[in-house]
Amino acid sequence: MLGIQKIQLSRKPPPLSGQPKRLKDVELGFPIVYGTISFWLGKKASEYNSHKWTVYVRGATNEDLSVIVKRVVFQLHPSFNNPTRIVESPPFEISETGWGEFEIAISLFFHSDVCDKQLDLYHQLKLYPDEESGPQSTKKPVVIETYDEVVFSEPSEAFFLRVQNHPAAIIPRLPAGLNLPPPGPPEPVLEKKRGDTKDHPLGQWFMNFSEADELLKLAAARQQVTIITDFVCF
Repeated sequence: MLGIQKIQLSRKPPPLSGQPKRLKDVELGFPIVYGTISFWLGKKASEYNSHKWTVYVRGATNEDLSVIVKRVVFQLHPSFNNPTRIVESPPFEISETGWGEFEIAISLFFHSDVCDKQLDLYHQLKLYPDEESGPQSTKKPVVIETYDEVVFSEPSEAFFLRVQNHPAAIIPRLPAGLNLPPPGPPEPVLEKKRGDTKDHPLGQWFMNFSEADELLKLAAARQQVTIITDFVCF
């Protein structure tokens, strides 16, 4: 599924002293994927715990999203204990067991220099495969994912400089005459970057959104897209 969520920063007069400087006519894009993977636990499983599933938000090619996301809140069906689940560090996901399908509300909260308004998403948990996919199996999960691109309009200069070299960011060509100071020193390279899901245990089931044909579809979608949500962050 393709779409673009646009977070629109309101156009205001030049910032007063102490307010962040904003980059006019500049947009920053961050592709994200949200979805669920569910496994049937077999014929011997409990009637009310027939499936194990995971709901998550990840980078489109499994990059660390904590550069923009501060926390994610998952709202489950009220029949679950503690149905409001808060995840404050990556990977942004929760796992549960159950038997029923329902809509999960997913709220993304951003760091203070990114946006002060949350982004609300909705995902339908699917446990049972479609008829054309064949009978359910303990070896093959049911995977439902949605691709979106979150676009931040007129980001602050500090935010832009902080993320411009991040692998998840889509950096546009800057307007002519806009000169920015060079970015600070790169973060030290760790054996495994925090939040990177490239080695996720469920990674083999993630859909691949980096193939050439997908990129062509996304390019076509961007030309025809109708903005789904228009946020004013400041």
